[in-house]
Amino acid sequence: METAPPTAPPPGPLPTAADVEAAAERIRGRVARTGLTASQRLSEQTGAQVYLKREDQQPVRSYKGRGAANLIAQLDTEQVWAGVVCASAGNHAQGVAHACASLGVNARIYLPARTPRQKRERVAAIGGDWVETVVCGATYDEAAAAALEDVQRTGATLVPAFDHPDTIAGQGTIAMEIVEDLEAQGRSVDVLVVPVGGGGLLAGCLTWIRERHPGVRVVGVEPAGAASMIEATWRGGPTTLEEIDVFVDGAAVRRAGDWTYAVVARHEPELLAVPEGRICTEMIALYQTEGIITEPAGALAASALDRIGVEPGQTVVAVVSGGNNDVLRYPEVVERSLIDQGLKHYFLVDFPQEPGMLRRFLDEVLGPDDDISLFEYVKRNNRETGPALVGIELGRREDLPGLLERMDASSMDVEPIPHDSPLFRFIL
Repeated sequence: METAPPTAPPPGPLPTAADVEAAAERIRGRVARTGLTASQRLSEQTGAQVYLKREDQQPVRSYKGRGAANLIAQLDTEQVWAGVVCASAGNHAQGVAHACASLGVNARIYLPARTPRQKRERVAAIGGDWVETVVCGATYDEAAAAALEDVQRTGATLVPAFDHPDTIAGQGTIAMEIVEDLEAQGRSVDVLVVPVGGGGLLAGCLTWIRERHPGVRVVGVEPAGAASMIEATWRGGPTTLEEIDVFVDGAAVRRAGDWTYAVVARHEPELLAVPEGRICTEMIALYQTEGIITEPAGALAASALDRIGVEPGQTVVAVVSGGNNDVLRYPEVVERSLIDQGLKHYFLVDFPQEPGMLRRFLDEVLGPDDDISLFEYVKRNNRETGPALVGIELGRREDLPGLLERMDASSMDVEPIPHDSPLFRFIL
């Protein structure tokens, strides 16, 4: 009989609801109090009354400024003089920059070399004269190592992205705002759905909700390709994932935090992993229907609403955690969404090397609403046949069986490429 894995001991006294409430007072006026947007689409989809907590409306377009401001606001005079340091390739850097500019604290922010120029410029613009950006190392891990060396050398204070009790308490102010705003409408929240990367937002919301409103159901949602918190709960402590899919970059964390895991282990929320393609489908729906631009992590919570089994009439809140999306990523977002919906498929087709075979493939195999979106010879040679990579977009997902039947009946050798095949790394 299988036994439950041992639970890692907490790293110290865990934050409390009182800490979250103190954080709310501390950061008041330094971060925006974001609103709740009712979603008719998601309400009709689930039968519940669904609201979106719009953290994409923060000045830095994510919730990260909450935890950073709460931690930095508590520094003593000596620590303020020494300044702060962080490493980040995205939202955390902007949150720290905003907090430092607001509080008048100097910061050095280490960015990996792969950080897009527009993000570097955004961090510099938000932080102004209070922030120095340092591009260092090819990867986040190298930038983080440089930031840690800086702390050890200069005595500056490290501002973690998620794994610190003050960061957790700051992020938990989101739960307070949700409950207060719904109560002002005469409503109470039944289900709170939160995206999970390192776990700071989930831990903060759990800390306050479990003490003040223990009847609320809390669901944490991770990307399937980087489900580090689910792995931690199974193994009894944070474990470094060997491989992750970095597409949902705002939540693609190899290892859940020690503090955040300890809070999650104590309060035992529901945890769910959602495929990256499903997240892309929700990103597009949020844009086309609600007019909300999100990054992949920002759509993470909403993408799970049709999978968590909410009851008709319940009040459900999903946190839209960020809107820092690069427009250049949309072709990949659309591609992953089409695959998720069963509308895009790839095949290796061994074409006879004779005139007219592509025309024959189009006439014999493709349906009237199907379209070839990619055709590329994998290898040209002097043999009788030559393999080609063919991408086909269907008019309806129900058309796939007919397409496969026509392929089987054709004179060409066709091999479908499964979505979990390593070959997909070369397509997406």
